[in-house]
Amino acid sequence: MLQTGQKAPDFNLLNEKGENVTLTDFKGHKVVLYFYPKDDTPGCTTQACSYRDNFSEFVSRGYQIIGISKDDLKSHQKFQEKYELNFTLLSDPDTTVIQEYGCWKEKSLYGKKYMGTARTTFILDEASTVVKIFENVDPKTDVQQVLTFIDSL
Repeated sequence: MLQTGQKAPDFNLLNEKGENVTLTDFKGHKVVLYFYPKDDTPGCTTQACSYRDNFSEFVSRGYQIIGISKDDLKSHQKFQEKYELNFTLLSDPDTTVIQEYGCWKEKSLYGKKYMGTARTTFILDEASTVVKIFENVDPKTDVQQVLTFIDSL
């Protein structure tokens, strides 16, 4: 897992439009980078719609929002269209970036263990340095926690 104060690893992933996106593309911008398990599931939809609804709050504070999951482009496109999401979704189907950021973890559901994406939010400064990490994020309170933290800076 990355630590506060470390430089966030660069990546090259496809967005919902099939365009290559790198973290370097956001150099000079502050970024909220959040990892989530799966498009169009209850928790992930709650979290994404909260970012959508508070998008102007982040922009007014100088932040860009990026969501990353292992879902494919088609899934991201449907998710973004269905909920009118106004920020970038990146596809990491082989979980390379998810693992690099320390978000690929063992999970348990009904006693069955499996590997999956741990819901985690990173706050990055203009130089892509990790300023704050929120682990085991509650999708209902993530956005408010992040905004409260940003306002405390």
